[in-house]
Amino acid sequence: MTATVQEMTRGHESAEHDPRWRAVLARDGGADGTFYYSVDTTGVYCRPSCPSRRANPKNVRFHRTIADAERAGFRACKRCKPDQPSLDRVHSAKVAEICRAIEAAEETPHLADLARRASMSPYYFHRVFKAVTGVTPRAYAAAHRTTRVRGELAKTGKSVTEAMYDAGFSSSGRFYETSDQVLGMTPRAYRAGGVDAEIRFAVGECSLGSILVARSAKGVCAILLGDDPDALVRDLQDRFPRATLVGGDREFERTVATVIGFVERPALGLDLPLDVRGTAFQQRVWQALRQIPAGSTATYAEIAARIGAPNGARAVAQACGANALAVAIPCHRVVRTDGSLSGYRWGVERKRSLLENEGAA
Repeated sequence: MTATVQEMTRGHESAEHDPRWRAVLARDGGADGTFYYSVDTTGVYCRPSCPSRRANPKNVRFHRTIADAERAGFRACKRCKPDQPSLDRVHSAKVAEICRAIEAAEETPHLADLARRASMSPYYFHRVFKAVTGVTPRAYAAAHRTTRVRGELAKTGKSVTEAMYDAGFSSSGRFYETSDQVLGMTPRAYRAGGVDAEIRFAVGECSLGSILVARSAKGVCAILLGDDPDALVRDLQDRFPRATLVGGDREFERTVATVIGFVERPALGLDLPLDVRGTAFQQRVWQALRQIPAGSTATYAEIAARIGAPNGARAVAQACGANALAVAIPCHRVVRTDGSLSGYRWGVERKRSLLENEGAA
């Protein structure tokens, strides 16, 4: 190391008090590109995800860019190669290309054909695809077909069978096995905009503002928070444009009271059946969120790792944003790597209040 670097690094504070050090300890690939760290004793700089032996935090410095690190006299690590495109980025680009190919195909391509296109072995390609997207190639293809069938069902003049085959399903049995979970109702009812569905709802008030609770025949299908009760009702109407929305009676109001009680006192638990609707990936994320105990938090990267998608932190955040069951699926318990509170569908201040109420601020 040059004398200049030694002079620049002498006496700086230990990195262990910097929130970025948590990302280095976790080898968080999601932090790659947001900063770099260097080690005085080796004279090299690395990505946060570098797999090399952990450095003593007293010898670590942080840099905003590669140029900053190199101006300080450090050279690129030969193991993580921070001055070159990361392997994660290369994999993400390849997987994005494969996803477009899956979406354009009339039938689900074979794994071997997709792997050949990605210049990988089938086994390695399967691992890489799942790590990037959180689902297998087959599950991705199925989710895309489901999205297509939603669009086809929305078109007038088409039968359910025509919509199913036009969306790429080669077998009606396979589609009907999962249609209720994904669509939340029968395909025929979905095509009609939920016209056959009856949803009871009521709006109440709690410490977080207005709260709307809705329940289908399967269970609670929406818990929405906000400042404007009318806006919450419009949100529910948008979700089920032709469903029969029925104002809650005295019995249903007990359900609302149970939800409000859970918001105010999380230790009570929420013992109500839920009608959870989403893609296969969203379902996995939401299930992982429900396993976070009250009073605890987890990072987006930790949730991604728990569901077998270590590079899927961003996709986890998107699944949290799609959650329509506030508090029942506790997306408020997910925080950034540095512990700070990121965007919350119903407002960061509500997220902070919920965590404070649970003693996990």
